[in-house]
Amino acid sequence: MSPLPLLSAMVIGLAGGASAPPTAPVLRVATYNIALNADAPGGVIERLQRGDADARRLAAVIQHVRPDILLLNELDFDEAGRAAELFRMNYLGVGQLRQAPINYPYFFSAPVNTGIDSGLDLDGDGALGGPGDAWGFGRHPGQYGMLVLSRYPIDTSAARTFQTLRWADLPGAVGPLHPDTGTPWYAPKIWAQLRLSSKSHWDLPIDTPLGRIHLLAAHPTPPAFDGPEQRNVARNADEIRLWLQYLDGAGWMRDDHGREGGLADDARFVIAGDLNADPVDGSGRREIIQALLDHPRVQATPTPHSAVSPTAALTLSSDNGAALAAVEPGRDSNTGTGSDTADFGERSGQLRVDYVLPSIGFTVQRAGVFWPKRGETGSDWVTASDHRLVWVDLMPGTDTQDRD
Repeated sequence: MSPLPLLSAMVIGLAGGASAPPTAPVLRVATYNIALNADAPGGVIERLQRGDADARRLAAVIQHVRPDILLLNELDFDEAGRAAELFRMNYLGVGQLRQAPINYPYFFSAPVNTGIDSGLDLDGDGALGGPGDAWGFGRHPGQYGMLVLSRYPIDTSAARTFQTLRWADLPGAVGPLHPDTGTPWYAPKIWAQLRLSSKSHWDLPIDTPLGRIHLLAAHPTPPAFDGPEQRNVARNADEIRLWLQYLDGAGWMRDDHGREGGLADDARFVIAGDLNADPVDGSGRREIIQALLDHPRVQATPTPHSAVSPTAALTLSSDNGAALAAVEPGRDSNTGTGSDTADFGERSGQLRVDYVLPSIGFTVQRAGVFWPKRGETGSDWVTASDHRLVWVDLMPGTDTQDRD
């Protein structure tokens, strides 16, 4: 059954047969790194064609939470859109693990930098053509791609992508340095060409019951898998800093279609994606992700939680009225707040790296991380990815609302 009657058209019966007006519309926006990628081109398509148990579990999570707008990170991109179509129709469009099908008539995908050979020795190993020499690390073009699914129309004619934006063009960009000499790690001819986005940065206008919303989607590189020069740490920070510039107008920016400037001052937006940065833990530059959380146009609270606690955000699923998200308190390695969104095992532990950050001008009704307790519905689904789905429910608000 569609969640629309529950979320935006609920009618409360009154004495004498009268009914109250429908409640204000609620828009659920989510991000989910589904880790559905393969080292060989077409590998994901083959998995989806023959029936894939992990893909079924991933689809069940989405069908259970039922977002209206969803960014998927790490679904391999192919020019024909075959992987996206298979997942959308054969997995989401078919009930999985006793969940109701969900239909997304609108979707957006585009090329990403991962796996596209630069022709340069970007990883400094003295050889050309390896996965580290792609504009974004990848073994084939499109690996770790992105896909946006929506119940509402996406204005593709007004969509902006920043796949080819050069890192050196970002104001204040400082490339990685050799720690022993303090000299640039990238040769000048490489630095002048190097793209900033390891996948891409997208601004997608979507026309929703709350009006036009700009979905700002990205998936910065992990601040790891480099060397003492910390080139991925630097790149992760500046990929996040690109959104700070975009929110501030960024007259210097030029998208892949040649259109200049940043986001309009009166535009409402939601930043979504696996940003690979935790404001408390991890190896990234924490001050950069914190600056995004503190930006005056961003409404960063309430923080999505998965723990059963006084601050936990609970909601009702559309099919059985059960609490969607509830896990043991204290999952965070430092904060103990239940705001972690990924489990990287012994490598890095549990971190908050996935974000859905609305602009001011909305009322955040509820927010959560789908990470059930052991034995609860979905607890055996979530291990299909090392990330968890993060969602935020938005209602109409005002630009002057408190940001407590």
